[in-house]
Order: sequence, then structure tokens, then C-alpha cells
Amino acid sequence: MRDPDPQRICGPNAVRALFLRRPQDVLRLFFDPERAAFAEPLARHMARTRRIFREVWPEELVRVGGTQHHGGIVAIAVPKKAEMLEGPLPPILWSAPLLPVLDGIGNPHNLGAILRSAAFFGARAVILGDDPRQADLSDAAFRTSEGAVEHLTVFRTDNLPSLLRRLEGRVLPVAAVAAGGVPPAQVPQGKPVALVLGNEETGPNAAVLAACAGGCTLPALGPVESLNVSAAAAVLFHAFAPGGR
Repeated sequence: MRDPDPQRICGPNAVRALFLRRPQDVLRLFFDPERAAFAEPLARHMARTRRIFREVWPEELVRVGGTQHHGGIVAIAVPKKAEMLEGPLPPILWSAPLLPVLDGIGNPHNLGAILRSAAFFGARAVILGDDPRQADLSDAAFRTSEGAVEHLTVFRTDNLPSLLRRLEGRVLPVAAVAAGGVPPAQVPQGKPVALVLGNEETGPNAAVLAACAGGCTLPALGPVESLNVSAAAAVLFHAFAPGGR
């Protein structure tokens, strides 16, 4: 089996987080003249570890990074993948007040934005469910997360309803639903909340909903009925963070 393709980490925040959290995984570094000062300490690390780094023109960064939204710097790195949850559950899953559970979030930009908000509001771990539409930790998700992926332990499960039932007693599984749920303030307190965010169009499926203790709905205050899933996630993360309710 061949090694997985390396990941392209674009943008100063994402590249800084990569060097901070797993510098040993950086394979190559490219930056344009405007990012030379920012890249200088990173380039020194690359020189010490005898790895390739180079200042290039912006048009070459487009080719290296695979996007025009490269932010002037691109690192090529060993890919970070979600860890499969097998055997005893790790305590990190209930070590923070919030455990985001994503099942069917298909847009990698939504995934990256949700991971960014999760890290901002103090989550330590995130679970990706088994819905085949669920986006993975792609280059786009890394870029949109602005480095947040590096500060989270990302897990994957092949049976989300079963996992949610296994988590009972340690956390309170709650599904974010477009209608019919209680406001965040009415969700019982005392345990970390495993907040399940479902597919952008259809929400969590019936089996996942049945494995949750209940549903949570953001009440609309204006004529727009719903929010983008990443925007709704940020509001709910704030609600379930310490002091949010």
C-alpha cells in the first residue's frame, strides 16, 4: 500500500499552527516575498532539519498550494487523519464542556469553519460520524479552519448511534435540529454536551436522533428561518461553553 498523498497547508495561521503542533511532519515549505519575514523562523527550522524550503513567486504558490487562496505561504506535510474510535473510549471525549459531533457535513469549508469555532470555544475533541456524505480533513478544511485542526483531536466512528449510546453517562448527546427542539438554555446542565450537527440540508438522520437525549433549536428572531450550519454551530458552541447559559 502506497503512502497517502501529503497535505497542502495554506495560509499563515494554519502553517503557524502546523509548526507549533507537529513540526516533525512538515516536509517542504514555500512562501512568496511578502511572507519572507513571517517565514524566516520557520525556514530556520527547515534548514536545521535539512528539509526543503524556498521563496517563490505567487503564481508558483498557486500551483504548489492548489488554490489562489494560499495566503502567501504553503507547507507540504504528512497528512493528519481522523483517528478511528475503537476499544475503550478515550477520556478526552468528556474532558471539555463541549464535544462537537459532525455527521454528514459535506462541505469541507463548513467543516473547517465548524472546527475553527469548536477550538475557539474550548472543545478538545471532535467526532466525525459515519454518514457517507461527511467531509474529511482535506486541504480545504485545513485552510478554512485557520489552524484550528491542529489544536483538536479528531476522531471517526463507523457507527454513530452506537457510539452516542456508549457515551451516555459521561456526556449528554443533543442533536441540533431546525425545529421542534428546546432552546439552548433549557438543555439540562451538569454534563458535557455532545452536540450533533447533521447534514446541511437534511439534518441528523432518524437513528442518530433516537440515540440523542433530545433536540436543540435556535429560535429565530426575524423572518429568516435558519442559519448556515457553520453559523448555527458557532452560536450553539457559545451557548454550551462555560458561562454561555
